[in-house]
Amino acid sequence: MDLFYLAELSQTTGDLLFSKEESKHINKVLRKKQGERVRATNGKGLETTIELTVVGTNRVHGKIVGHKEHSPLPYQLHIAIAPTKNNSRLEWFLEKATEIGIHQITPLLCEHSERKTIKHERLEKIIVAALKQSQQFYLPKLNPLTTFDSFVQENSNGMIAHCREGNKASLFSQITRNGNHTILIGPEGDFSEEEVSLALSNNYQEIGLGKQRLRTETAAIVACHTVALKAE
Repeated sequence: MDLFYLAELSQTTGDLLFSKEESKHINKVLRKKQGERVRATNGKGLETTIELTVVGTNRVHGKIVGHKEHSPLPYQLHIAIAPTKNNSRLEWFLEKATEIGIHQITPLLCEHSERKTIKHERLEKIIVAALKQSQQFYLPKLNPLTTFDSFVQENSNGMIAHCREGNKASLFSQITRNGNHTILIGPEGDFSEEEVSLALSNNYQEIGLGKQRLRTETAAIVACHTVALKAE
């Protein structure tokens, strides 16, 4: 059954009105009729079954006829990542991370960042689309673009993945099934020495993601999957 995202949805919601875009999708693409059912989530764990009461070209109404609460993931994962020069690679990461399971993403403005702006609204739409497509019920939070210095000072006790030589523990060995994990992923040019030093002074631990040298979005996906795998 198709899944839709309605941010203000609750168990006590009365008459439901789908957006113009979603209404067109229900009518023109799915060709749903009055009396048929779809599912919706508020991105906070709630799954509802909705019976369609009005199906118009630009206006679809429904009513809740059933609901279920889904348990959250056993861990918390926050990845702070430097936006890639190619927008599509960051978008790919957001899509796949949503499918795997993640709670927060913060785009990081670093010393070696090649991209210094993001299209926040577009990225949020990609996350919502991935939520619906993968039948998830918890919507990841996309934070505003933040400078590296501000982030590590406001979010201490995390992990930083970088390519510099040194004795780094593997990510897999450092995560716990029920842990709260914050992981920093740098730009193509890696974090600067000053950024690594600042992170370490704020109780960040240096970690490795394997022997291969990974692109930014690949490293972030490896981190997501590793945390999810450890939680199984």
